[in-house]
Amino acid sequence: MDRIGILLLLLLSGISSTAQTTKTIALNPPDTNGGLPVMKALKHRASATKYDTATLKLQDLSDLLWAANGVNRPASGKRTAPSAINAQDVDVYVVMKTGAYLYDAPKHILTLVAEGDHRAACAGRQELDGTPPLFCVLVSDISKFSRGVDSTRLVWAAEDAGIVSQNISLFCASEGMSTRVRATMDLKKLKEMLRLKDSQYPVLNHPVSYKKE
Repeated sequence: MDRIGILLLLLLSGISSTAQTTKTIALNPPDTNGGLPVMKALKHRASATKYDTATLKLQDLSDLLWAANGVNRPASGKRTAPSAINAQDVDVYVVMKTGAYLYDAPKHILTLVAEGDHRAACAGRQELDGTPPLFCVLVSDISKFSRGVDSTRLVWAAEDAGIVSQNISLFCASEGMSTRVRATMDLKKLKEMLRLKDSQYPVLNHPVSYKKE
């Protein structure tokens, strides 16, 4: 191969590698000094009807996920959201234009689950006013409950997901961001795309964006 061919091959290899979706996103430490006081956040909490398309800054994404269900007591590994019998059954999946990621709360990182834009599966049959940059999908793994029949575990799963959902809503109200809690989504596509086990149930989802001007 001549020198020009080698240079061209190296150039194409570089383009290919940069085009690949990032496998792991290291999040910033949460800024626990920001935002509105709780009572003011409650005053401003509302279900958004319009969404901006701008990508969230890394710090805002980091704070959002930590507020949702991050580890706030490292010594014990306990979370910002309580769970029945401390099962920590709820995982937060972040579905963005570049791919779908699992939030690893103990490590405070995002791990790639599926490449590509799967936000339409989160929206389901509903049309949203604007395409939000991301959806947070709340998935409960009922096998993490150490006791109880499945019907009871599903109730606990709904309760636990509801608490994480409220954390997301309050964070967005505190930071002047847009969100709403939704149960509508394409369950079949999401379960396949996120590679969920039979014991894992997508319960709720949150589109999240900056305020649309």
